[in-house]
This record gives sequence, structure tokens and C-alpha cells, in this order.
Amino acid sequence: MKPALRHMLGGLVLALCLSAATVDAETIAIVTSDSLTSTRRTISGARRVISDAHKDASFVEFSIASPGQEDELAATIREAKPDLILTVGSRATEFTQQYFSRTPIIFSAVLYPAISGFVETLARPGRNITGASLNVSAQTQFMYFREIVPDLKRIGVLYTENTAPLIAPSKVLAEQEGLELVPIKISDETELPRALDSLVRSVDGIWSVADPRLFTPQATKFILMRTLKSGVPLMGFSRHVVASGALFALDFDYKAIGRQAGRIAAEVLDGTSPGSIRVTAPDVIWFHYNERTAKLLDVTVPDRLAAVAKEVYR
Repeated sequence: MKPALRHMLGGLVLALCLSAATVDAETIAIVTSDSLTSTRRTISGARRVISDAHKDASFVEFSIASPGQEDELAATIREAKPDLILTVGSRATEFTQQYFSRTPIIFSAVLYPAISGFVETLARPGRNITGASLNVSAQTQFMYFREIVPDLKRIGVLYTENTAPLIAPSKVLAEQEGLELVPIKISDETELPRALDSLVRSVDGIWSVADPRLFTPQATKFILMRTLKSGVPLMGFSRHVVASGALFALDFDYKAIGRQAGRIAAEVLDGTSPGSIRVTAPDVIWFHYNERTAKLLDVTVPDRLAAVAKEVYR
């Protein structure tokens, strides 16, 4: 082959390769509502996995921290022409779902996505959305609770209309663990003292669900003081509640949550419909407990759990 022709063909091949690379490059919009450490860790985990699977992918970050500018932000995101939108947190997910019905949406660090209306079911999300939730199964929580409190037979739980859909399936899971779940619904804060008094007199421990309508700062303080005074172990719904006096809680590795979302995003970029991909639950769980509370309640945290505790509050 003549040098000139070889050079021409080589240039043509390079041009085609560059053109293909341009076509194949994907743009991922990341939408957040805060700049917390947990959010940055989630993003870090997701970006790493997506970049490993799609090396030409580019990322553009947007924040909805300023209320009242949603229309302008949605327009700005559209200008970026994202192939996929990754959200971190419920507020960012709610905003994105409202404005983008065709673009694939992968959420991360969302609690109760089915109750929030983001997905139809965890197994079959439907539409253009799926993601990585913060839902640690009730069965897993009950298993930890019974390991820490071996005599546990009856577990109480307070809930509101907001978390009512969790109760029926949780009762079934409790029964599978040989436990009886005793739920009491709260319609407003004035009902809390009587409901809590009823529980502490009849149960061996109290399980808490992350319900912002119930666990206001004032109500949380009251629940912690009342359970401690009654000698009833309280399982918190986050490490922050443990730091305030709950016996223990299961928390999340947010970078691992991000990695889960990243794997789902890579799968969607490869052509899978988001609505057909099951919502994931945390695959890395951190154990936190309050040593002072354990001593007050005369509860011995098993060595196996004490050895792997992420945080011990004293």
C-alpha cells in the first residue's frame, strides 16, 4: 500500500474512532439538595463505579438548595442533555421525578421509596426510575435486636399515617423471627405520652421507624427519657438517636450506597430499562451502640457486635 493511501486510511480510521467516542460518551447529571459528608460520599461511590464501566462518561452536578428556583434549575439541567440523572436524597429525587419523565433517573440514599411514591414497588419500580435505598429490612433489624436482648418476645412500635404501610409486613417478619410486634398509631403529639406508657408496660423492647411526623426533636427527647426511665431498650433508626441515648441502631455506608447506585446506572446506560431493575437495600451495614445506655439497662452487647461497632457512644 502506498504511503499516501496508508496515511489517508489511517486518518479516516482515527476520525471514525473519535466520532464514535463522541457518540458513545454519556453525560450524567447529579442532582443533590445539600453538601453533607454523606452526600459527597454517595456521589464519590457512584462516580467511581460509573467511570470504571463507562470511561468516557462526564458528570455535571446541580444543587436544589435554593427553594423557588426549580423551573430554572430544570431548564439548566435540560440544557446539559443528560443521558441519565443520578439523585442523592429524597428532596432531589422528588424534584427530578417531577420535571423529568423520560430521562432515566437513578436515586440514591432514599428512605422508603415506595411509601414516598417514587416507585410502584421495590421489586418492579416501573416508569423511568429505580435506585439504591436506605431500607434495612425489618427482619434484619429484628435479628439484631434479639441478639442484643435474648429474652425479647414482644416489640413495640409507634407509627403515624406516614409509616402505616410498614406495619403489616413488619408484623409478618417479626412472627418469622418468633416475635410479636405491638404497634400503636399516633395521630398527633398529644397522644404520645399515653401510647408510650402503654408500650413500656407491655413490651420487652421498642423498635423505631424513621418517621419525621413522629420523631420531632421534642418527641424524640421524651421517648428517650421515658424508655430509659422504664428500663425498656429502644432501637434507634439512626446513629444520631443512639448518640442521644437509644441502645443501638443500624446505619449505612454512604459510599457503598453510591456504589450500588453506580452499578444500576451503568446497567441502565448499557440499555436496561430503569423500571425493571429492583431497588437495592444497603449491602454494608454499620452497627452503633450506646455503652452508657447498655449499662443503665443492664444489657450486655455481644462481643461479636461490640468488636465490629462503627461507633460506641459513652
